[in-house]
Amino acid sequence: MFEIPETVQSPTGAVLSLRRQPADGTARAVLQICHGLAEHSGRYRRFAQFMAGHGFAVYAHDHRGHGLTCAPDAVQGRFASRDGVDKVIADVKAIADLAALAHPGLPIVLFGHSMGGLITLNSAVSHPRTYAALAIWNANFAVGLMGRAAQAVLKTERALKGSDVPSTILPKLTFDTWGRSMPDARSQADWLSRDRAEVEAYEADPLCGFDISVSMWLDVFAMTFRGMAPDLLSRLRKDMPIHLVGGGQDPATDGGKAISWLSHRLAERGQSRITKRIYTEMRHETLNEIGREQAMAEFADWAMAALALGQLSPATGEGGLE
Repeated sequence: MFEIPETVQSPTGAVLSLRRQPADGTARAVLQICHGLAEHSGRYRRFAQFMAGHGFAVYAHDHRGHGLTCAPDAVQGRFASRDGVDKVIADVKAIADLAALAHPGLPIVLFGHSMGGLITLNSAVSHPRTYAALAIWNANFAVGLMGRAAQAVLKTERALKGSDVPSTILPKLTFDTWGRSMPDARSQADWLSRDRAEVEAYEADPLCGFDISVSMWLDVFAMTFRGMAPDLLSRLRKDMPIHLVGGGQDPATDGGKAISWLSHRLAERGQSRITKRIYTEMRHETLNEIGREQAMAEFADWAMAALALGQLSPATGEGGLE
């Protein structure tokens, strides 16, 4: 069950901490979850159990440098000593392969929140035949020149003090600024949710809110640009269902504007099955926000409707994989 993680050996050398939630009854599809920055898969228990009730077998692992996952080159707050993005994507593929073996022929829906949304799109363009549909929630690909400036700052930090120490500048430009922007802020983490109990749970969790290394920040920004590269995006099926969600009060996505930007850019690239939903009053963590029940129900409706209409068909190839 989801509360009890198991370990899976990844080809990258990481020992991944994996949580599974069996579908209630016969599984209709697989939901694979990619969590966000400075958190872990265990925080998705409620969502996993909800989706299991709709016939989804759920798989969620801790990314490198997060949670209970271990790797010789990935201490907490670092993906890897080198090739971090490639290794993170390979870990995601390893879990998809495991799910396909356990559920042959079933479509895999890849879901990602925040950083997990970056990982989701990057994984999909790397392995376009592995996933039947994508859900990208609260992720910001619209970083533009500010993103390039952040990369320059991080490279300066790396030159001055190394890559595997916490960045001192990026938290001030992101978490600190976002926390202060909340009108009722009682702590730095209030930008995550209006639900005070959820914010307090995050703050009390020893596996959340840790320092992010310069190298991981660089990898995160690399994913924002890599995921939108035209030559990689062109590998996706034009009719792949893509579900985008944002919060109208989320400072990490400029009040959801980054989600609208992503929807527009994907449409420009020919994606024809994009669903976008901005929850006006919500902040960053939709699944831990006031009103999360509606968001989960609407997501389940989207996924089940796509299944019923045949939009989520197993990809070609053995087990639906490349």
